[in-house]
Amino acid sequence: MGDCEMRNPEFAIPNPQSAIPTVVIEPSRGWLSLQLRAVWEYRELLGFLVWRDVKVRYKQTALGVLWVVLQPVVSMVVFSFLFGTLLQVPSGEVPYPIFAYAALLPWNYFASSLSRSSTSVVNSAHLITKIYFPRLIIPISGVLSGLLDFAIAFLVLIVMMAYFGIAPTWATLLLPALLLLAMATALGFGLWLAALNVRFRDINYLIPYLIQIWMYVTPVIYGSTLIPERFRWLMALNPMTGVVEGFRWALLGQRLADAQPPGPLFVASIGIALVVLVSGAIFFRHTERTFADIV
Repeated sequence: MGDCEMRNPEFAIPNPQSAIPTVVIEPSRGWLSLQLRAVWEYRELLGFLVWRDVKVRYKQTALGVLWVVLQPVVSMVVFSFLFGTLLQVPSGEVPYPIFAYAALLPWNYFASSLSRSSTSVVNSAHLITKIYFPRLIIPISGVLSGLLDFAIAFLVLIVMMAYFGIAPTWATLLLPALLLLAMATALGFGLWLAALNVRFRDINYLIPYLIQIWMYVTPVIYGSTLIPERFRWLMALNPMTGVVEGFRWALLGQRLADAQPPGPLFVASIGIALVVLVSGAIFFRHTERTFADIV
Protein backbone atom coordinates (compact mmCIF):
# COMPACT_ATOMS: atom_id res chain seq x y z
CA MET A 1 0.00 0.00 0.00
CA GLY A 2 2.84 2.28 0.77
CA ASP A 3 4.38 1.65 -2.67
CA CYS A 4 1.08 2.47 -4.36
CA GLU A 5 0.91 5.75 -2.52
CA MET A 6 4.34 6.68 -3.76
CA ARG A 7 3.69 5.67 -7.42
CA ASN A 8 0.13 6.97 -7.88
CA PRO A 9 -0.36 10.68 -7.11
CA GLU A 10 -4.09 10.09 -6.51
CA PHE A 11 -3.19 8.29 -3.27
CA ALA A 12 -0.37 10.64 -2.31
CA ILE A 13 -0.72 12.50 0.96
CA PRO A 14 -0.45 16.26 0.23
CA ASN A 15 2.08 18.29 2.11
CA PRO A 16 0.12 20.81 4.20
CA GLN A 17 2.91 23.37 3.96
CA SER A 18 2.81 23.38 0.15
CA ALA A 19 -0.86 24.48 0.19
CA ILE A 20 -0.15 27.61 2.23
CA PRO A 21 0.44 30.65 -0.01
CA THR A 22 3.52 32.68 0.72
CA VAL A 23 3.17 36.47 0.92
CA VAL A 24 6.32 38.52 0.96
CA ILE A 25 5.93 42.08 2.26
CA GLU A 26 8.64 44.34 0.99
CA PRO A 27 9.15 48.03 1.73
CA SER A 28 8.21 50.39 -1.07
CA ARG A 29 11.02 52.16 -2.83
CA GLY A 30 11.03 55.82 -3.74
CA TRP A 31 8.84 58.73 -2.79
CA LEU A 32 6.34 58.21 -5.60
CA SER A 33 5.34 54.62 -4.76
CA LEU A 34 1.75 55.21 -3.58
CA GLN A 35 0.58 51.58 -4.00
CA LEU A 36 -2.78 52.62 -5.39
CA ARG A 37 -3.24 49.15 -6.81
CA ALA A 38 -2.92 47.70 -3.32
CA VAL A 39 -5.60 50.10 -2.10
CA TRP A 40 -7.93 48.77 -4.80
CA GLU A 41 -7.14 45.17 -3.86
CA TYR A 42 -8.14 45.93 -0.27
CA ARG A 43 -11.38 47.67 -1.27
CA GLU A 44 -13.44 45.24 0.80
CA LEU A 45 -11.54 46.30 3.91
CA LEU A 46 -12.11 49.92 2.91
CA GLY A 47 -15.84 49.29 2.69
CA PHE A 48 -15.82 47.60 6.09
CA LEU A 49 -13.99 50.55 7.69
CA VAL A 50 -16.44 53.01 6.15
CA TRP A 51 -19.42 51.03 7.44
CA ARG A 52 -17.80 50.67 10.87
CA ASP A 53 -17.26 54.41 11.07
CA VAL A 54 -20.86 55.17 10.17
CA LYS A 55 -22.27 52.58 12.58
CA VAL A 56 -20.06 53.60 15.52
CA ARG A 57 -20.81 57.29 15.01
CA TYR A 58 -24.52 56.87 15.71
CA LYS A 59 -24.50 53.80 17.92
CA GLN A 60 -26.26 54.30 21.26
CA THR A 61 -27.43 57.82 20.36
CA ALA A 62 -30.96 58.88 21.16
CA LEU A 63 -31.49 60.86 17.95
CA GLY A 64 -29.34 58.75 15.63
CA VAL A 65 -28.97 60.16 12.11
CA LEU A 66 -31.07 63.18 13.09
CA TRP A 67 -27.81 64.71 14.30
CA VAL A 68 -26.83 64.93 10.62
CA VAL A 69 -29.75 67.28 10.03
CA LEU A 70 -29.61 69.16 13.32
CA GLN A 71 -26.04 70.37 12.93
CA PRO A 72 -26.47 72.35 9.67
CA VAL A 73 -30.04 73.40 10.49
CA VAL A 74 -29.13 74.85 13.90
CA SER A 75 -26.09 76.59 12.41
CA MET A 76 -28.31 78.00 9.65
CA VAL A 77 -30.80 79.37 12.19
CA VAL A 78 -28.08 81.01 14.26
CA PHE A 79 -26.32 82.50 11.23
CA SER A 80 -29.64 83.71 9.79
CA PHE A 81 -30.42 85.61 12.96
CA LEU A 82 -26.95 87.06 13.54
CA PHE A 83 -25.81 87.78 10.00
CA GLY A 84 -29.04 87.81 8.01
CA THR A 85 -31.28 89.74 10.42
CA LEU A 86 -28.98 91.76 12.68
CA LEU A 87 -26.00 92.48 10.41
CA GLN A 88 -27.96 92.39 7.14
CA VAL A 89 -25.31 90.49 5.19
CA PRO A 90 -26.31 90.78 1.50
CA SER A 91 -27.47 87.57 -0.18
CA GLY A 92 -28.92 88.93 -3.43
CA GLU A 93 -32.48 87.81 -4.12
CA VAL A 94 -31.97 84.63 -2.11
CA PRO A 95 -33.38 84.40 1.43
CA TYR A 96 -30.45 84.27 3.80
CA PRO A 97 -31.41 80.88 5.39
CA ILE A 98 -30.96 79.00 2.11
CA PHE A 99 -28.00 81.23 1.20
CA ALA A 100 -26.25 80.01 4.36
CA TYR A 101 -27.43 76.40 4.16
CA ALA A 102 -26.19 75.99 0.57
CA ALA A 103 -22.70 76.83 1.85
CA LEU A 104 -22.94 74.94 5.14
CA LEU A 105 -23.77 71.72 3.30
CA PRO A 106 -20.36 71.26 1.60
CA TRP A 107 -18.51 72.97 4.44
CA ASN A 108 -19.83 70.61 7.14
CA TYR A 109 -18.90 67.64 4.98
CA PHE A 110 -15.40 69.00 4.50
CA ALA A 111 -14.91 69.87 8.18
CA SER A 112 -16.09 66.49 9.47
CA SER A 113 -14.09 64.59 6.83
CA LEU A 114 -10.94 66.55 7.62
CA SER A 115 -11.35 65.92 11.33
CA ARG A 116 -11.89 62.17 10.90
CA SER A 117 -9.09 61.64 8.40
CA SER A 118 -6.61 63.69 10.46
CA THR A 119 -7.08 61.55 13.56
CA SER A 120 -7.79 58.26 11.77
CA VAL A 121 -4.31 56.77 11.99
CA VAL A 122 -3.93 57.34 15.74
CA ASN A 123 -7.46 56.07 16.35
CA SER A 124 -6.69 52.90 14.37
CA ALA A 125 -3.51 52.05 16.25
CA HIS A 126 -4.93 48.64 17.23
CA LEU A 127 -5.12 47.69 13.54
CA ILE A 128 -1.82 49.17 12.40
CA THR A 129 0.22 47.32 15.01
CA LYS A 130 -1.35 43.91 14.27
CA ILE A 131 -1.94 43.35 10.55
CA TYR A 132 -0.67 44.62 7.22
CA PHE A 133 -2.83 46.58 4.80
CA PRO A 134 -2.29 49.77 2.78
CA ARG A 135 -2.36 52.53 5.38
CA LEU A 136 -3.89 54.95 2.88
CA ILE A 137 -7.15 53.10 3.40
CA ILE A 138 -7.56 54.56 6.89
CA PRO A 139 -7.77 58.29 6.01
CA ILE A 140 -9.69 57.49 2.81
CA SER A 141 -12.36 55.74 4.87
CA GLY A 142 -12.69 58.84 7.04
CA VAL A 143 -13.52 60.91 3.96
CA LEU A 144 -15.89 58.38 2.37
CA SER A 145 -17.89 57.75 5.54
CA GLY A 146 -19.17 61.33 5.49
CA LEU A 147 -20.96 60.90 2.16
CA LEU A 148 -24.00 59.37 3.85
CA ASP A 149 -24.30 62.39 6.14
CA PHE A 150 -23.98 64.68 3.14
CA ALA A 151 -26.73 62.84 1.26
CA ILE A 152 -29.14 63.09 4.21
CA ALA A 153 -28.41 66.80 4.72
CA PHE A 154 -28.85 67.37 0.98
CA LEU A 155 -32.44 66.16 1.25
CA VAL A 156 -33.13 69.04 3.64
CA LEU A 157 -31.74 71.43 1.04
CA ILE A 158 -34.15 70.05 -1.56
CA VAL A 159 -37.05 70.66 0.81
CA MET A 160 -35.86 74.22 1.47
CA MET A 161 -35.52 74.96 -2.25
CA ALA A 162 -39.07 73.74 -2.80
CA TYR A 163 -40.32 75.87 0.11
CA PHE A 164 -38.66 79.04 -1.21
CA GLY A 165 -39.71 78.29 -4.79
CA ILE A 166 -36.17 77.87 -6.17
CA ALA A 167 -36.10 75.50 -9.13
CA PRO A 168 -32.91 73.61 -10.01
CA THR A 169 -31.13 74.43 -13.26
CA TRP A 170 -28.66 72.65 -15.51
CA ALA A 171 -25.86 73.97 -13.29
CA THR A 172 -26.80 71.45 -10.59
CA LEU A 173 -25.10 68.83 -12.77
CA LEU A 174 -21.81 70.31 -11.57
CA LEU A 175 -22.50 69.40 -7.94
CA PRO A 176 -20.78 65.96 -8.13
CA ALA A 177 -17.61 67.63 -9.44
CA LEU A 178 -17.76 70.21 -6.65
CA LEU A 179 -18.26 67.47 -4.07
CA LEU A 180 -15.29 65.62 -5.54
CA LEU A 181 -13.20 68.77 -5.07
CA ALA A 182 -14.29 68.94 -1.42
CA MET A 183 -13.32 65.27 -0.98
CA ALA A 184 -9.91 65.84 -2.57
CA THR A 185 -9.28 68.88 -0.37
CA ALA A 186 -10.28 67.08 2.82
CA LEU A 187 -8.22 64.00 1.95
CA GLY A 188 -5.17 66.02 0.92
CA PHE A 189 -4.97 68.06 4.11
CA GLY A 190 -6.10 65.02 6.11
CA LEU A 191 -3.15 62.97 4.86
CA TRP A 192 -0.70 65.66 5.92
CA LEU A 193 -2.26 66.05 9.36
CA ALA A 194 -2.72 62.30 9.90
CA ALA A 195 0.96 61.63 9.27
CA LEU A 196 2.04 64.54 11.46
CA ASN A 197 -0.41 63.53 14.19
CA VAL A 198 1.38 60.21 14.67
CA ARG A 199 4.58 62.00 15.71
CA PHE A 200 3.17 65.23 17.15
CA ARG A 201 -0.01 64.69 19.18
CA ASP A 202 -0.45 68.45 19.39
CA ILE A 203 -2.25 68.09 16.06
CA ASN A 204 -5.25 66.71 17.96
CA TYR A 205 -5.64 70.04 19.73
CA LEU A 206 -4.84 72.08 16.64
CA ILE A 207 -7.47 70.57 14.34
CA PRO A 208 -10.61 72.11 15.99
CA TYR A 209 -9.05 75.59 15.96
CA LEU A 210 -7.86 75.13 12.40
CA ILE A 211 -11.35 74.17 11.21
CA GLN A 212 -12.96 77.04 13.10
CA ILE A 213 -10.60 79.65 11.66
CA TRP A 214 -10.84 78.07 8.22
CA MET A 215 -14.61 78.53 8.17
CA TYR A 216 -14.34 82.28 8.74
CA VAL A 217 -11.85 82.73 5.90
CA THR A 218 -14.19 80.75 3.62
CA PRO A 219 -17.29 82.58 2.27
CA VAL A 220 -19.78 80.48 4.22
CA ILE A 221 -21.63 83.15 6.19
CA TYR A 222 -20.94 85.85 3.60
CA GLY A 223 -20.50 86.05 -0.15
CA SER A 224 -17.22 86.60 -1.93
CA THR A 225 -18.61 89.86 -3.33
CA LEU A 226 -18.05 91.46 0.09
CA ILE A 227 -14.30 91.03 -0.39
CA PRO A 228 -12.64 93.90 -2.31
CA GLU A 229 -11.67 92.93 -5.83
CA ARG A 230 -7.94 93.42 -5.23
CA PHE A 231 -7.95 90.88 -2.38
CA ARG A 232 -10.07 88.17 -4.00
CA TRP A 233 -7.04 86.41 -5.44
CA LEU A 234 -6.11 85.52 -1.87
CA MET A 235 -9.36 83.57 -1.58
CA ALA A 236 -8.21 81.32 -4.42
CA LEU A 237 -5.48 80.03 -2.09
CA ASN A 238 -8.31 78.40 -0.13
CA PRO A 239 -9.67 75.47 -2.20
CA MET A 240 -12.91 75.49 -0.21
CA THR A 241 -13.71 78.92 -1.62
CA GLY A 242 -14.27 77.34 -5.01
CA VAL A 243 -16.39 74.58 -3.49
CA VAL A 244 -18.66 76.86 -1.45
CA GLU A 245 -19.07 79.50 -4.13
CA GLY A 246 -19.57 76.78 -6.72
CA PHE A 247 -22.34 75.16 -4.67
CA ARG A 248 -24.13 78.48 -4.29
CA TRP A 249 -23.87 79.28 -7.98
CA ALA A 250 -24.98 75.80 -9.07
CA LEU A 251 -27.99 75.78 -6.73
CA LEU A 252 -29.11 79.40 -6.58
CA GLY A 253 -27.84 80.75 -9.90
CA GLN A 254 -28.84 84.22 -11.01
CA ARG A 255 -30.66 84.95 -7.76
CA LEU A 256 -27.28 85.69 -6.19
CA ALA A 257 -25.71 89.14 -6.32
CA ASP A 258 -23.15 89.30 -9.15
CA ALA A 259 -23.66 85.60 -9.84
CA GLN A 260 -20.99 84.28 -12.19
CA PRO A 261 -20.03 80.76 -13.26
CA PRO A 262 -16.77 79.33 -11.87
CA GLY A 263 -13.83 81.18 -13.39
CA PRO A 264 -10.06 81.53 -12.95
CA LEU A 265 -10.29 81.56 -9.16
CA PHE A 266 -12.10 78.24 -9.25
CA VAL A 267 -9.45 76.76 -11.53
CA ALA A 268 -6.78 77.97 -9.09
CA SER A 269 -8.62 76.26 -6.23
CA ILE A 270 -8.63 72.99 -8.19
CA GLY A 271 -4.91 73.26 -8.85
CA ILE A 272 -4.09 73.90 -5.19
CA ALA A 273 -6.31 71.03 -4.05
CA LEU A 274 -4.55 68.63 -6.43
CA VAL A 275 -1.12 69.78 -5.29
CA VAL A 276 -2.08 69.27 -1.64
CA LEU A 277 -3.60 65.85 -2.40
CA VAL A 278 -0.61 64.50 -4.31
CA SER A 279 1.98 65.91 -1.91
CA GLY A 280 -0.03 64.69 1.08
CA ALA A 281 -0.22 61.16 -0.36
CA ILE A 282 3.53 61.11 -1.03
CA PHE A 283 4.35 62.41 2.46
CA PHE A 284 1.94 59.93 4.06
CA ARG A 285 3.47 56.98 2.17
CA HIS A 286 6.98 58.11 3.03
CA THR A 287 6.27 58.30 6.76
CA GLU A 288 3.91 55.35 7.18
CA ARG A 289 6.78 52.88 7.63
CA THR A 290 7.29 54.27 11.15
CA PHE A 291 3.61 54.36 12.15
CA ALA A 292 3.57 50.98 13.90
CA ASP A 293 6.68 51.87 15.92
CA ILE A 294 5.42 55.27 17.10
CA VAL A 295 1.67 54.99 17.37
